[in-house]
Amino acid sequence: MAIYFVMDERGEPQRERDLEAWSRWFQRADRRIARTIVSADVTVLTIFTGVDESADDECASLLFETRVFGGVLSGECARHRTRDEALATHTDLVVWCRIGNSPGAGVTEDMMG
Repeated sequence: MAIYFVMDERGEPQRERDLEAWSRWFQRADRRIARTIVSADVTVLTIFTGVDESADDECASLLFETRVFGGVLSGECARHRTRDEALATHTDLVVWCRIGNSPGAGVTEDMMG
C-alpha cells in the first residue's frame, strides 16, 4: 500500500492521509527540486515524487527521484530519502553527464598515451 506525502512551505515532506487532498496538491504543485540542462539533448531532473510505494514504516521513505534524460546516461535513475541526498546525486549526475557529453566522452589525448 502506498503512503502519500506533500511538501510543506519549507519544502519538507509531510504525510498526507487524505488521498483527495493529496491528489489536489499533486495536480498543482511544482515538485521540481533541481533541473540542469547539460546540453541541448541532455537534462538532469530531480523531483519530489510524493509517493512511497515501499509502505515500510521501518525504513525512511524514498520520496525524491533524480533522472537523466538523453546522452550516454539516459535513463539513469536514483531514488532518495532526503532532499539533501537528492541534490547531491543531482550534482554528481550533472558532472558525469558533462563528462559523457564532452568530445571523446572525457578521454583526453594525454590519457591515450
